[in-house]
Amino acid sequence: MDLNYIKKLVKLVDESGVDEIEIEEEGAKIRVSKTRHNSSASPVFIPQYISQPQLSPQPAVEQKVDPAATAETAAAPKAEGKKHHEVRSPIVGTFYRAPAPNADPYVQIGSSVQEGTVLCIIEAMKLMNEIESDVAGKIVQTLVENGQPVEYNQPLFLIEPA
Repeated sequence: MDLNYIKKLVKLVDESGVDEIEIEEEGAKIRVSKTRHNSSASPVFIPQYISQPQLSPQPAVEQKVDPAATAETAAAPKAEGKKHHEVRSPIVGTFYRAPAPNADPYVQIGSSVQEGTVLCIIEAMKLMNEIESDVAGKIVQTLVENGQPVEYNQPLFLIEPA
């Protein structure tokens, strides 16, 4: 693998709005990321697999996804005159409805919850963070699918306050 090519990739990621780039060509794979994937104090850029002497440069592609534009969110019910409380994600991570893949979800639509009831888990940097309800009421809608990435402050649930 050409060291100059790797340096160019590192510079490209550093100067762009992209947090991570992964390139695979002819059996060789390299990932460059701004976020830390280990416990070292500074980012580490490690080629994961090298089999070819050189790769030709490829342009970085940035894809933006608007989490509020999901089909389930677009079809959110609007109750006449009723205000629903939004439970929002306090962190960026992956949304899980249950504590394990084969376990029942913490809550479902129609479930009654109290303040402090665990609603879901958000995995961030291999840590499982329980998200609790901050109001008592009834779950009206789940706005995120299981296993879907979530952004900071993204709505997760609608609760009809008691």
